[in-house]
Amino acid sequence: MTEAADATIMTRRLTTGVLLVMLMGLLVGVAAAARSESVEVRDRSGRLGLLSITVMDDGGAYIAPDHLAALLKGAWSVKGDRGTLTVNQRTVEFVRGQPRATVQGQAIALDAAARVVGTGWLVSRDFLGKGLPRLAPGVSIAAVTERKPVAKPVQGAVPLEELRYRSYPSFTRVVIETGVRLAYAVVASDEEVRVRLPGLSLSRPRVEEIGDGLVQEVRLESVGDAAVLRVLLESAAGEIKHTVLQDPYRLVLDVYRPKESTGGGEPGRGGMQPLRLIVLDAGHGGHDSGAMGPSGVMEKDVVLDVTRRVARMIEPGLGVKVVMSRDSDVFVPLRERTNFANKQGADLFVSIHANAHPQAVSEGVETYFLSSEASDNAARQVAATENNVVQLESPASRRQGDVLKSILWDLAQSEFQEESSFMAETVQDSMSKSLNLVSRGVKQAGFYVLGGAAMPAILIEIGFLTNRKEEKKLATPEHREALARAIYAGLAEYKRRYDQRLRTAQTQNPAPKGLPKR
Repeated sequence: MTEAADATIMTRRLTTGVLLVMLMGLLVGVAAAARSESVEVRDRSGRLGLLSITVMDDGGAYIAPDHLAALLKGAWSVKGDRGTLTVNQRTVEFVRGQPRATVQGQAIALDAAARVVGTGWLVSRDFLGKGLPRLAPGVSIAAVTERKPVAKPVQGAVPLEELRYRSYPSFTRVVIETGVRLAYAVVASDEEVRVRLPGLSLSRPRVEEIGDGLVQEVRLESVGDAAVLRVLLESAAGEIKHTVLQDPYRLVLDVYRPKESTGGGEPGRGGMQPLRLIVLDAGHGGHDSGAMGPSGVMEKDVVLDVTRRVARMIEPGLGVKVVMSRDSDVFVPLRERTNFANKQGADLFVSIHANAHPQAVSEGVETYFLSSEASDNAARQVAATENNVVQLESPASRRQGDVLKSILWDLAQSEFQEESSFMAETVQDSMSKSLNLVSRGVKQAGFYVLGGAAMPAILIEIGFLTNRKEEKKLATPEHREALARAIYAGLAEYKRRYDQRLRTAQTQNPAPKGLPKR
């Protein structure tokens, strides 16, 4: 956040507007299918038609519910954040930003949240297997075998658009983006993974230091009439996966850690595991003061104090290790906060902030989880303001971490969205009830600081520094202690429920005899 002075507020409004326009453009840009793919919809009488599959930049597969409705001779309607598909008096309801569907009153968990791209809705492809049989008995889905296009030799040089990466606990992803499809060849050895890209033109060599324990660095340089990507390894790699996405063309290279070295499990991936490590993130810091109240109270100081207090409560109270992304007045780039959590193998990520608003009467607490679709305009503005911090980062960091592209690019959080939402609701309920504060609710938006977190992640706004009354409270040790205790209580309740679900899961799926439980 920035200071509450009039000039800064005007700048913030303008910047927010620009970011929103950019986001709309990017959403439209990623709307096209990344791979040419479709399925055949059939009923007992025969073929009804082909249904296109849209594969997004993060690898998630989606279908257009209005197209499905047309094939089934049903109806698709939208009211606010809810979309309803009706077939022969049976209905299914989707909620934008929620990874679930409700068929005839029964909720079904889906792999990804419903989203709106441009003017159309997209819902998770796995609805076809999980929900369609209940919505339209007798209707089936069949795969369509299509001839894959052959990559044609590139005529002339193709410029590099972007080289980027992201570290996760189990793998490191490297993405090369160009405007035109290129042929490529991958060769892996014990020391490096080498990718040859004929026809790719570079204005200069590129080197990205990663140092996540698996990949040391990435080098992209010209060799003759081709470019060569070298992924230098710090330790032995496991599986190497590569795929291409289109609109724009991207080569995605995933370097996995050996299975035996991936460590503890991740909520939502391969079964539930005990909660062992929480990363607490105090927002802003260093030359980024965050929001500033009328009396000069700075967000970076308030949230660091509250975060330290929460950390002191968690370890003895919950028996869970706590690591802080910053424990002093230092600046940490947004991108590095979740990268740090990923490298630590964290089970939860909690980012603590204080709010600001041009209207000084705004008050209350709110909790967010990541989504490419904001709950409302207010949530979108809060996210845009928080994301403005990237302008304070170094030019190199800004190049690596284009805010909107990164959020839409990897959206690793889509895998943890339901769990993040559950944690957000539990913490928000604890804060608003135990402190008798105005509850602004649980919301979702595209917070860059949450992007790429390979675990459930939330962002807590503990009050408005631009409100004189709330600034006065946030300046006192007593209120900070009370806030910390409320956040701790919310996390404790989340852990209690999580442990209860874990015990149920372990009872239903006991570990094989002779193998220790992880």
